[in-house]
Order: sequence, then structure tokens, then C-alpha cells
Amino acid sequence: MITVEQVDLKKILPSNGPSIEEVKKYLEKYIDERIVIKCGGSVLIDPNLFELFISDISIMKKLGLTPTIVHGGGKRINNKLKQLNIESTFIKGLRVTNKDTIKVVEDVLIEFNKEIVDALKNKSCSAKSITTKENNIIFVEPEKQELGFVGKPTEIKINILEKIIESNEIPVVAPMGLNDNNPFNINADIAAGAVAKKLKSRRLLLMTDTEGVMDKNKKLVSEITPNLAKKMINEEIIKGGMIPKINTCIDAANNGVRGVVIIDGRKPHSILFELFSDKGAGTLIRE
Repeated sequence: MITVEQVDLKKILPSNGPSIEEVKKYLEKYIDERIVIKCGGSVLIDPNLFELFISDISIMKKLGLTPTIVHGGGKRINNKLKQLNIESTFIKGLRVTNKDTIKVVEDVLIEFNKEIVDALKNKSCSAKSITTKENNIIFVEPEKQELGFVGKPTEIKINILEKIIESNEIPVVAPMGLNDNNPFNINADIAAGAVAKKLKSRRLLLMTDTEGVMDKNKKLVSEITPNLAKKMINEEIIKGGMIPKINTCIDAANNGVRGVVIIDGRKPHSILFELFSDKGAGTLIRE
């Protein structure tokens, strides 16, 4: 186990990140703890934000934390389908995925998964791909017939995940699973929630293109309980695409994850500010 005294923070931390004093204060809390990070939105298509994200993960690793990454890829999938003249249809935020579409989805996500693994290796971080073709850990049942090859996780092979973590590698999970050996697409937030619950992770961070949860006056809410989050959904303060995200947060917070945070991936070092500063970087949902 790494101790705070063994870490040379000056060498590791970025100058525009949290202060050394703040990091020292929080480091003991997170050393050797499991942290699941779902990266999505602009982080996946903006090269500068992607580079910062990879850098922050490598910093977490150097500080002695145990990150697991679950990545999205919706915007890349949209671009590829457009190129191929395959039309996308959505039902309540979930992509209708037929036989043609699922092949494209799988190819795009596997290619992107490899990019993340290679980028981490370039930062001297060992990482391992988890996809439907390699080290698969997620098994699913179909979500709804009209959605086609869209699944919800029914089983996570924790032993494969644990083995990767124990060999000091970062698991990089594509949001797909298998059913009868067929690949199924999974909403990346839901996939990340399922993995975080199984790992009983200390934190689940959902990187998005929003600041976090806003109240009725459009002010950022820094912390809420699952019950208050449900109330905000019922009162339509939380609406649209934020609803499935918040439902994932509520489910994870009620099932062994100590805290779930929606953070703004467009802000530099938002992961580090969330974990290692007093003010955090988004909305924390916990009991």
C-alpha cells in the first residue's frame, strides 16, 4: 500500500490543478480505493480535453488510486453512421440498434477503446482493453424488443476485472455486452453504474458536458441525496437526457457505491478537483 509520505506531489501534480495542501488532505481517503470513471461527451472528441483526461488518469495512478475507465462513443458512432448513410433513431435517449448498426457500433467502440489503452501506455500506465472481443466482462439481456441490439447488464465477471486490477493495470471498458454470443450496445452511464456497483467503488464519476445538476433557478447543486434527486425528477427540475444519468446515480448510491458525481469534463482537471479539493467539481449524490 502506498502512503501519502511516499508520494512526491510536486513532481506529479499539474500547476493548474488542486493545491498540494488540498491533495494531501484527501489522498489518505482515496489511496487504494476503487474509483470508476465514465468518460463521455466532449472529452472523447476534443484532442486537448482527451489529452488532459489521460494525464489526470495517469496522475491518479501515480498517487496510488485504482481507477477503472468506462468510455462512451456516441458522437463517433453518429459520425461513422452518417458516413455510411445509416440513419440513427432514438427512443428515450437510447439508440435503436439493428444488425447493420451494431456492427458499426462494435467496430467504433473497439477502435476507440484501443486508442485509450495506447494513450495510457504512452503515459507509462499499463492498461487493458475490455471489449466484446477481448476480456469481455459484461453479459446482458435485451432492453426492449423495439431497440434491437441494446442490452442492460445482468452479470459482470468480477474475477476478470479483479485480475486486471491486481496486475496493476487500468481496466478500460467498452459499453457493450454479450447475449448468446451476440454483441449488444449498452448506455455508457448504465454500464459504468453496473461496474461500479460490482466493484463496490468508493466513487463513480460521470464525465459530461454539463456542470452538474441545476436547481429550478439554474444554480449548480453541489450535493443531493437519492431521495431529493427523485423528487427533482418528479417536479421536472431534472429532465431530458439528465434523467437516465441521475437514475444511474441513484441506483449506484443505493447499491454499495459511496458517492456518485456528475462532473463537467470540459473543465481542465475536473477529476482531480472533484477528488482532491474542498469545493469538488460537480454534483455529488450520496445518502
